[in-house]
Amino acid sequence: MGIRKKSGKRVCRTKALSAVLVIAALLCFLCGGVTVFAEENGANEENVIIGGDVFGTRISTKGVLVVGVTNFVSGGKERSPARDAGICSKDIINSVDGVEIKDSTDLISKIEKSEGKTLEISLTRDGKNMSVNIVPLLSDSDGVYRAGLWVRDSLAGIGTVTFIIPETGEFAGLGHGICDPDTGILMPVSKGSVFSVKLGDIKKGSAGEPGELRGRLAEEKTGSITGNNYCGVCGVLSEIPQGKKSYPVALRNEVKTGKVTVVCTVDSNGPREYAAEIEKICDAEGKIKNFIIKITDERLLDLTGGIVQGMSGSPILQDGKLVGAITHVLIDDPTRGYGIFAQNMLEQIK
Repeated sequence: MGIRKKSGKRVCRTKALSAVLVIAALLCFLCGGVTVFAEENGANEENVIIGGDVFGTRISTKGVLVVGVTNFVSGGKERSPARDAGICSKDIINSVDGVEIKDSTDLISKIEKSEGKTLEISLTRDGKNMSVNIVPLLSDSDGVYRAGLWVRDSLAGIGTVTFIIPETGEFAGLGHGICDPDTGILMPVSKGSVFSVKLGDIKKGSAGEPGELRGRLAEEKTGSITGNNYCGVCGVLSEIPQGKKSYPVALRNEVKTGKVTVVCTVDSNGPREYAAEIEKICDAEGKIKNFIIKITDERLLDLTGGIVQGMSGSPILQDGKLVGAITHVLIDDPTRGYGIFAQNMLEQIK
């Protein structure tokens, strides 16, 4: 999935950083429920609508993510109140003096209006909640109270829908979580929206240079994002698509090496099926990167060079079942990449 830094802001300033487009294969969806599979007898009655459509997303974080700590000149000396307080990159700031932080602008405002008084910062670090005290200082350059922080509160990008639950419109996609491009931390989602995407050109992949699908998000919202974890993202579509094929979801122990079909969208013609092959089951017990897949279809190779960013989440079919989704490309060989078991993704849907 490609992500765009929608709000990287420096708490030393009132001005937001300009948005920068960063493409990275990402995502996994956490919706709080678990689907129970009858693996002991091989039974599996779960049927889903196959995706393959490209979708866009904008997400806002729960709290703000610290992406860097920096110095500024105060009283003629290089200072960093954030560093002095023990705040680190990858921390998630949740509240100031007991009041929840809505976004980066909210945090900046509280620091600038502090008049140098001590602020109690509640944050999350490595899944643990803690509090620190920070004393903002006046910047010599502009006379504004600063903390010496770079923070981010939102991201945007594109990926591919893997499957849709026909009864509810719930969907899963990407096959890996949306992570911050600077820190690598999984973004804690407060809210998110789904949009259709108008694809433009394709940057063809080559050894050492990952390719990408390029496009822009439409204005009209088509669904919502409800979760993000290392298996991908999940959400609910505004309308359940009609006329698409449904397939049963294969159990993990049913997936095998051999020929498969990948369903993906690389142009305005919508989802198409392409030939591929699962070369190796490399982590049958893991949550992500369960197998290695190779694109063999000359049509797709001519268009993209193999797996490109934006194809993350493309469903993989084998023996009439949904077995998984593409997640990552191998940088040194774009014809190959990793896949995740579809069952792992389905277990994250309510």
